[in-house]
Amino acid sequence: MVENDSATASDGISFVMPVLNERAYLEHAVASVLEQPLDGPAELILALGPSTDGTTELAQSLAANDDRIRVVDNPDAHIPVGLNAAIRASRYATIVRVDAHSELSPGYARRALATLRRTGAANVGGVMRADGRTPFQKSVARAYNSPIGLGGGAYHGTAHEGEAESAYLGVMRRAVLDEVGLFDESIRRGEDWELNLRIRQAGHKVWLDPQLSVTYWPRESWWRLARQFRATGAWRGELVRRFGRSNGLRFFAPPALVLNVALALIVAILQLTGVLAGVASVVASVVYLPLVAYVLLVITMALRPGGDRTARERIWTLAVLPTMHLAWGAGFLVGVMRGARGTVDASRLGTQNTPLP
Repeated sequence: MVENDSATASDGISFVMPVLNERAYLEHAVASVLEQPLDGPAELILALGPSTDGTTELAQSLAANDDRIRVVDNPDAHIPVGLNAAIRASRYATIVRVDAHSELSPGYARRALATLRRTGAANVGGVMRADGRTPFQKSVARAYNSPIGLGGGAYHGTAHEGEAESAYLGVMRRAVLDEVGLFDESIRRGEDWELNLRIRQAGHKVWLDPQLSVTYWPRESWWRLARQFRATGAWRGELVRRFGRSNGLRFFAPPALVLNVALALIVAILQLTGVLAGVASVVASVVYLPLVAYVLLVITMALRPGGDRTARERIWTLAVLPTMHLAWGAGFLVGVMRGARGTVDASRLGTQNTPLP
């Protein structure tokens, strides 16, 4: 990043990054920011949560060795709270959100700025390119990159540029953020979708530029993945309670799968106990058809040719896809029925993140 003290706030960029238990990933994420070629001043503000894996010490060391990096406290550890703290501490007119578990592609910021100017949008985002190191993480990454895995959201893979419902991470005009009120700190997951909804309701554009890409490193274990998706599903259910049909239809597929599984179990028990028999049993067996189709779809995803997938990655796919769908769907139903309340994504807690080479 090029620093120029004579430049005004309108010329600069403030990168904001919430951080919690990311020692194994933080240096890579920070490097991807500091290596961005820019024509004006820039800063990176780390919103530091109460980490237990050495992230705090690493973040402070990085800030001590580079005056472009500043640290603000995020004692609650919640992402929107940290983002708002970093934005309020920022100095420049363009805000670039960065995830500590991701890496910006070379030239990301410069192209995003050009797209902001060209389109007049308030927020510009790109495509999430999930990647992995271990067989499990690679199988999760492939699920992320597939419309089967995450339901076909535009920023998970598209070649079409244009207005969008939301933006992954986002390169945002600070003036618009101030106008709409920054992130809603009562929303723990899906805060980006809700912010972009308010931006669009205020008459501004949210723009997807597929030439912008960010490498994202998924969770490193089955248990962490399940916890992440359950929390994300619960907050999507909360957003449905708050905003109703503003939510896309794709969000209702996982809870429908969960309900189908529950209904199939009830039917199976009734059949095994003889409560359902004869014609009634045959008719009730229709409930199994969607599940058979789903199982075949998962098997097809695991076994389909192409790529350099190992046998372990294919086997993990058989577990990863149902875990993502069922955990998300179960969380969604709970969120719709009683609200997300205090649900948090606990998958970042602990010290078991897989280090990158």
